[in-house]
Amino acid sequence: MDNENELILVTGGCGFIGSNYVRHLLSVSAKVKVVVLDKLTYAGHRPNLEKEEKGVRCQVVVGDIADSALVSSLFEKHRPVAVINFAAESHVDRSIDEPAPFLHTNVTGTFTLLEATRRYLGGSQAPAKGAFRFVHLSTDEVHGSLEPLDPPFRETSTFAPNSPYAASKAAADHLCRAYFRTYGVPTIVLRPSNNFGPYQFPEKLIPLAILRALVGEKIPVYGDGKQVRDWLYVEDTALAVEAARHRGVVGAPYQVGADAEKDNRTVLTAICDLLDRLRPRATGKPYRELMETVADRPGHDRRYATDATRFKNDAGWTAKTSFVAGLEKTVRWYLENPDWCHAVQAKGYAGERLGLSPK
Repeated sequence: MDNENELILVTGGCGFIGSNYVRHLLSVSAKVKVVVLDKLTYAGHRPNLEKEEKGVRCQVVVGDIADSALVSSLFEKHRPVAVINFAAESHVDRSIDEPAPFLHTNVTGTFTLLEATRRYLGGSQAPAKGAFRFVHLSTDEVHGSLEPLDPPFRETSTFAPNSPYAASKAAADHLCRAYFRTYGVPTIVLRPSNNFGPYQFPEKLIPLAILRALVGEKIPVYGDGKQVRDWLYVEDTALAVEAARHRGVVGAPYQVGADAEKDNRTVLTAICDLLDRLRPRATGKPYRELMETVADRPGHDRRYATDATRFKNDAGWTAKTSFVAGLEKTVRWYLENPDWCHAVQAKGYAGERLGLSPK
């Protein structure tokens, strides 16, 4: 891949949010090229970028972001103008069962990327720091849990992670801040709320519920199902990354949310009602009867909400897709892409624990 055009290194680009971002980026800019670095764990699905790889503007490199030699070689070969770090272990239940991979990827991996970036920006062939951006995708979960009447999280909210996953992402946030303050690495941290949309691996709440409902399996609901999340359609996150890259303040963290708080039971009920309309059961019975209450997750955060005012003011971003519209797009996509669903499920996903996550 030559360097005639602007080149961006996207880590975790074969995953859910990363692949949606890559497709968006290539569709809106004819001059951008992308190198994707992805370990292709269970959640990284290379066919997500099958069409893009057939072109000349997208290249996928299989590897670990914690591999210092590999990461440095990609900087040297491709001389990117930006790094967008989506690579992460992100499933809370998995982090409870086995925390080590979360520390490796989310902490050591982010450190490795930052170190490689620092060395790269100090070299003779690097772009000017003013033109370079390191955009790191974090999560609102670094702040812990809110009470029902608490104001939404802001950039100044205390860090209080309650799971190994959230703790590992908080550590990565701190590293990004330190590398900006100490070394001048132009980092921007985004803390988006719950993403949903096409290509999401079916261990997360929405795709899991859709796929279980379609085969007549029970749809588990943790506890009372009143855990509240701010739901953000994935295409809006892609727009947020580009807004941050072009207009965000270097060194800043940003909350990114759609102001669309819904509890889990409400989300699952909406999915069932959409399926009743779009793919009625042969029995004529409503999908709601498949919802089943199960024991709650250990340390389950009760509510997340996020105030995106600062990001809207600095970068001019606002969510464009409502929860209702985004959910129907999402359900229709899973109905229309059974081959993708079967392929990702065949990678070994068997619904560990319950296979259910509200994040």
